[in-house]
Amino acid sequence: MHSTAPSTTTAAPSAPQQPPAASPQELVARVDIPYEKFVLANGLTTIVHTDRKAPIVAITAYYKVGSKNEPRGRTGFAHLYEHLFFGGSANVPNFDIPLEGAGSTPTNGSTWYDRTNYVETVPTGALDLALFMESDRMGALLPAVTQDKLDKQRGVVQNEKRQGDNQPYGLAEYVVSEGLFPVGHPYRHSTIGSMADLDAATLTDVRKWFTDHYGPNNVVLVLSGDIDAATARPKVEQWFGAIPKGPEIAPVAAGPVTLPAPISRDMADQVPVLRLSRDWSGPGLNDADAPALRIGMHILGGLASSRLDNELVRGQQLAVSVSASAQIFQQVSFLDASMDVKPGVERAAAEAALDKVIADFLARGPSEDEVRRAVVSTLSGEIGGLEQVGGFSGKGATLAEGQVYSGDPAKYKADLEAIAALTPDAVRAAMQKWLGRPVYKIAVVPGQRTEDGAKMGGWGDEATNPPAAADKRAKAPKLAPAPKRSFPEVAPVGELAFPAIERTTLSNGIPVALARRTAVPKLVMSIDFDAGYVADALDTPGTQGLMLDMLEEGTTSRNATQIAEEQERLGASIGTDATLDSSSLTMSALSANLSPSLSLAADVLLHPAFAQADFDRARGQAQAELAQAQSTPSALASRTLGGELFGTHPYAQPGDGLGTETSLAALTPEALRAAHAKWLRPDLARITVVGDVTMAELKPMLEKAFGGWKAPAAPRPAKLLDAATPAPASRIVLIDRPNSPQSVILAGRVLPLTGRTANEEPLMLANDVVGNGFLSRLNADIREDKGWSYGVRSGVSQSTGPRFLQVMAPVQADRTGDSIRAIVKDMSAFPAKQPVSSEEYQRVTEGAIRALPNQFETNGAVLSAIVKNDRLGRPEDYYVRLAQTYRGIDAKGIGAAAARYLQPADLTWVIVGDRKVVEPQLKGLGLPVEVRPAPAGAATEQGE
Repeated sequence: MHSTAPSTTTAAPSAPQQPPAASPQELVARVDIPYEKFVLANGLTTIVHTDRKAPIVAITAYYKVGSKNEPRGRTGFAHLYEHLFFGGSANVPNFDIPLEGAGSTPTNGSTWYDRTNYVETVPTGALDLALFMESDRMGALLPAVTQDKLDKQRGVVQNEKRQGDNQPYGLAEYVVSEGLFPVGHPYRHSTIGSMADLDAATLTDVRKWFTDHYGPNNVVLVLSGDIDAATARPKVEQWFGAIPKGPEIAPVAAGPVTLPAPISRDMADQVPVLRLSRDWSGPGLNDADAPALRIGMHILGGLASSRLDNELVRGQQLAVSVSASAQIFQQVSFLDASMDVKPGVERAAAEAALDKVIADFLARGPSEDEVRRAVVSTLSGEIGGLEQVGGFSGKGATLAEGQVYSGDPAKYKADLEAIAALTPDAVRAAMQKWLGRPVYKIAVVPGQRTEDGAKMGGWGDEATNPPAAADKRAKAPKLAPAPKRSFPEVAPVGELAFPAIERTTLSNGIPVALARRTAVPKLVMSIDFDAGYVADALDTPGTQGLMLDMLEEGTTSRNATQIAEEQERLGASIGTDATLDSSSLTMSALSANLSPSLSLAADVLLHPAFAQADFDRARGQAQAELAQAQSTPSALASRTLGGELFGTHPYAQPGDGLGTETSLAALTPEALRAAHAKWLRPDLARITVVGDVTMAELKPMLEKAFGGWKAPAAPRPAKLLDAATPAPASRIVLIDRPNSPQSVILAGRVLPLTGRTANEEPLMLANDVVGNGFLSRLNADIREDKGWSYGVRSGVSQSTGPRFLQVMAPVQADRTGDSIRAIVKDMSAFPAKQPVSSEEYQRVTEGAIRALPNQFETNGAVLSAIVKNDRLGRPEDYYVRLAQTYRGIDAKGIGAAAARYLQPADLTWVIVGDRKVVEPQLKGLGLPVEVRPAPAGAATEQGE
């Protein structure tokens, strides 16, 4: 039992006996995605699911080809081809421009071992446009694919690879698959591939990949949302029916591999702590053991109350974080358990403890309660996923994956029923069967990186058996032109129907807002406090973040494990979060279990224990998070830029809330207890709820949970957001991070605006033109045209106090200086040399208006909008009126906002990269350069 401390708040009255939580079988019964299916004469399988909650339709296309289909010497090709698929077809010069102009969000694609998928969610009136475009690139892509497009997208993909490789532990994924599978196994090489193979791809390869794999008979198309099968079938026939059938894709022979004996491998990397991993290959998703492995690995290291957490993090305190998961694909799975070792712990002791937890779990299996908690939390997550009709994880993807991988769109239901029926013996048997085999052990050891990510990810035998070099001079034969087709019209989009907001006030004065939505039997809640990381300007840096983290580490009546277990039984998820401006306790809960979920949330919020042992553990984890942030290029750049822009202003606090090594070391439980009393008080709070509950049901429950909570006598603290900020100064801070294949460029400037400044919309639209989105000028230039980056973006903060502009560009190291020049040139040109074009104006105004219904599909999105409106003092109907607001802004107004706020003069630049590569490139920029070393804690030695 945790030690207790005097409570600084008045306890809420205890709740009466709660009704029992919903059973797994009851939860499964609520998961249903009805559908109709038809197949065209050319083999295109179409699935239709009707969901009329919003006037949107999701288009989800799954091509039954992924990286496992790639031959030797062509690794990474399926993914490279996915990028080319967005580059235009015979009748569609650019795939994204018409869709974004019509209000599609998101428009995206992805590649994995088993499939390549493409998704967009459009207003109902744009469905014909989306189907026309999907069919044109399915049937008429190749005439538009040129050598220039191939070369540019090759550069983009190679920078995507560099960006992943540049992260701490970024090379470990290559090492896992290399150790688990022999050369030639379809799941051995990475989906991103090797640099050499990407370099070798030719235009002839592109054409062969298209003709071999992209026929309609190898595609599953799902239409979900405001559509029915009777309407869908003639449209699909119209747009796809004339595309000829392609060759059938030959099945790939692949399966799990049992190692002949245990294998161990160490690799050095620029990481903050030692990471120990245990890996096995396992069965595919159609194997009878897959559900039990999913739940078993969740119990081992996925739950907040997992075996690894309880024993290694909270118990022996040998680890700062742990995880375990079953990543299950069509034919194999990757089974992984890992721990990040606490600094100062002997490696041998950590290895022995990790192996003992796994061995004990295999020997004895889980308890009945562990299985139930893992099952309920898993089912709760699945129910939450039903909010979205499209995207990468919504109902469209669920139906498509069932058809593609198992020949059954309703496979999800069989899987959930199997999960709900699991017993401890079934889980133990599956875990023993698959994790009882020889293990592959990997240790990522802090030090200088010795592996080269550019040479990893390929077939694996290149050194001894180099693939034949591609003849890049050979010209691909000319293609016959595709038939001409015309763009269909986009029908008008109705006004946004934002849910009605009911408001009330609890007896202690806390305002409550509710937006009722009944699409899924869940809800989300946020209790927001006028605090945030800027509160640390009145305390010690890192106080607010650590105080919030500790709320779930123990109350006066529950320890951390009990808090985690109770959430899992209820299918609830309670967490804490903060921004610069606000601190929040958040909760997702099943409607059937709302009352006990609120009771638990109230205990977490009102009665934290801040026990010394819990504090020591939580602070150690925060210190490890800080070391990880300082080892991660983008996080390090962000932490640095905030201080450079804001000086002594409260917004100079690190935006991750982690403070500094010195400030974390100085914190005490008493300091956190004082901060809790000072900032988390009812007169600084407001409650927002969105989901399946009525106000008549909700308010009494909130009164029972929070109504007895009284404000302290001390006056409310005042945040000094009107403090002065330093004058903008154009300069470069270069942080030397050796062995970085990419440089992270982050630039910013404080703007003469505050969060409650009216008429911000012209600036937001101007930023959409410059750098917010795939089609923005910065991204179009540096990613799409030059191929130097995987993505460039700009943003304007929506903070309560001074707002700031930020530009982020991770670029290949040898193009750092050129990228800065390009950013300056592109921003300077708008609007003086290059005003808003008619295409840009249509996209950022009418396109944004048409996209509004898509933006509020989930309860979480609605909740965020209500909270933001309340924080910034906006009217309740802000989003309903936004279409009218946008239509009232002309191109001249957008240009004026760009001229005033988005010019590159006086930007402060932070670059995290390899000094010896980067510094010579900065000579001709005419800016003062200050060079700093990366933080010393970014790659410390680990005790052996």
